[in-house]
Amino acid sequence: MVKVGLTGGIGAGKSEVSRLLASYGAVIVDADKIAREVVEPGTPGLAAVVEEFGDDVLAPDGTLDRPKLGGIVFSDPDKLKALNAIVHPLVGARSAELEASAGPDAVVVHDVPLLTENGLAPLYDLVVVVDAAPQTQLDRLVRLRGMAEDEAKSRMAAQATREQRLAVADLVIDNDGPLESLEPQVRAVWERLRNT
Repeated sequence: MVKVGLTGGIGAGKSEVSRLLASYGAVIVDADKIAREVVEPGTPGLAAVVEEFGDDVLAPDGTLDRPKLGGIVFSDPDKLKALNAIVHPLVGARSAELEASAGPDAVVVHDVPLLTENGLAPLYDLVVVVDAAPQTQLDRLVRLRGMAEDEAKSRMAAQATREQRLAVADLVIDNDGPLESLEPQVRAVWERLRNT
């Protein structure tokens, strides 16, 4: 088994790289997806978030109001730290379960947005960073995701810098260009991972 950490700043295109790797046969362990699962209604994770941040972070249907919580934590480093202290251990436990269920010859790609911020690089055989210039990220967040520019900048500022991510990279995928230039790079990375 090859354990790969995949990361990149918000708007860098990590999700597209993850999708392509999955299409080639990688087992994807998506930390964001798991982070949503561990705070679904009725979970201990959601109960802990409500205890920390109050009932105001719940939507009328009892689910977590993610935009509201995001507005709270992305503008306050202490509150973000408190949220991470609740969610990260739960995500780690579920990720370990998924990894354990993969076959011995599998390429397991852990899609981890905050890999750099949380010092997780040593957990993986290789770290792949999807890289894009900050201006490219900002443009994608505003134009493609419909974020307000100040919200996009706040989200970007809450993450590691481009330089910090590149410092932990074993392999870098340059995603500053058009989508067509991404696939050949991801294919080359996949071949390398399969032969590791």
